[in-house]
Amino acid sequence: MSDMTAALVLGPLLRNVTERTATLWVETTEACEVSALGRTERTFTVHGHHYALVDVEELEPGSTTPYEVLLDGKKVWPQPGSEFPSSVIRTVDPSRPARIAFGSCRVSPASQETHGVDALSAFAHELKNGAEPPTALTMIGDQVYADATGERMRDFIKGRRDIDSGAGEEIADFEEYTELYRLAWMTDPAVRWLFSTVPVYSIFDDHDVRDDWNTSYVWRQWVAEQPWWKSRIVGGLGSYWVYQHLGNLTPQQRRDDALYQRIKELDDGGAILDEFAEQADLKPETARWSFRIDLGGTRVVVIDTRASRLLTETRRAMLDDAEQAWVDDQLTGDVDQLLIASSLPFLLPRTIHHLEAWNEKIAAGGRRNDHTRNKLAEKIRQAIDLEHWAAFGESFEAIAKAVTEVVQGQRGKAPQHVSFLGGDVHYSYLARVKGLPINQIVCSPFRNPLGAKFQWANRLAAMVWGNIPARLVAKTARVPRPPLRWRLTDGPWFDNAIATVSRDEVVWQAPSGPTALTELHRAPLDYRRTRKASGEER
Repeated sequence: MSDMTAALVLGPLLRNVTERTATLWVETTEACEVSALGRTERTFTVHGHHYALVDVEELEPGSTTPYEVLLDGKKVWPQPGSEFPSSVIRTVDPSRPARIAFGSCRVSPASQETHGVDALSAFAHELKNGAEPPTALTMIGDQVYADATGERMRDFIKGRRDIDSGAGEEIADFEEYTELYRLAWMTDPAVRWLFSTVPVYSIFDDHDVRDDWNTSYVWRQWVAEQPWWKSRIVGGLGSYWVYQHLGNLTPQQRRDDALYQRIKELDDGGAILDEFAEQADLKPETARWSFRIDLGGTRVVVIDTRASRLLTETRRAMLDDAEQAWVDDQLTGDVDQLLIASSLPFLLPRTIHHLEAWNEKIAAGGRRNDHTRNKLAEKIRQAIDLEHWAAFGESFEAIAKAVTEVVQGQRGKAPQHVSFLGGDVHYSYLARVKGLPINQIVCSPFRNPLGAKFQWANRLAAMVWGNIPARLVAKTARVPRPPLRWRLTDGPWFDNAIATVSRDEVVWQAPSGPTALTELHRAPLDYRRTRKASGEER
């Protein structure tokens, strides 16, 4: 053991929880033994930083178990004098419907004046005061902002390199990512406690690496030429693997993970993690970041819509062929509800959908050539972020076909509904598909409000009257009609918010102050009620 006394840097974070298992994640100051509920795990080291995932097994389904964390036998959690109750592990109860809290886009630390109240912090206080905890918290993108650092992060950067060259004020490498995560997850005691007592699952979006990450083949060609990019993407994917990805996995999945097992055996696994991360960027088929959670009768399929993109001179897809096949295999019935979490909303306001589909055709799949129209379309794509599912027509049609088969009972017994969970756009809404129990639920941001002029632009885009002219524009580029018909029935709202999805309804809540939430909206998801609410029967 080290001669130094180990302490917590980050955590504990409660991660993957099943009916009988739970995983606790920590970062420590020194190499040590980490213990919880009688289970002990030795830390592993990456670039001089020490981490451990402790798997607590043989728990009872539907049980609630308080826990403590010890480092080398010394209790370090709960912290003395905390205003929050003891952290607990709540295992999945298969007899009770799951409740999934979710959202995206969180800037922290930040001032209340510029970014408003953090919805996650207010949510933590609600739980502390007796609100019913969700079965899981799913964070679908932009957990950290590597390309828009705050004052405290910039001070850290200035302490180690010239901030006027290279990556500048943006994150440069793994070391800077470790500080970025520390600031995001440790600054607010309420959020730290929340992460210790509610199972957390997460997937990245573009700002976890850089705005417009993998938006097109042209963008990838440009970024590969930047001298700071290799260190940035290697550090971004490597740190994501440690801080987010590992905790999404079940204990058995980690036992079967050759990279994880190898790194645990080394004095420092930084070099091989860097090699893995570089290959994951250059050859997306070598890594899978998407994952699935089964919570009793609820299945949540969380899709990587950034790192697994297929972007070549001749073809573009949201998911490469291997990833598409994996996702397709997960989209089946025989569950009460099927939730598909994607950082990018699958169903946008239709005006925006048609314009993105038009842009994809005009930009000719992002091919680099001298055609003025194509170059202009590529500039527009990058300038106003036209890179959602609608801008990947092949992928949109494949997922639409799969979920239609699910709700029509062609892939097992049809669930009560299929609902897409989305973030990214910095406003919240509900869209419903005509004639089918398919919903799009969007909740964004946790904490990063959209500017007033962009709010008005998106309000206009959400209006039904804009669909027809936008569709006519798409037709000029011979874009086929989408295989689904949908419309926004609820929203949009531009508040910082968190949403909770149950089997029958979705509820959005927004901070009414630093320690409280107020209900923004509540909507049914049951198909019989959905038809009436959407006006389909008229």
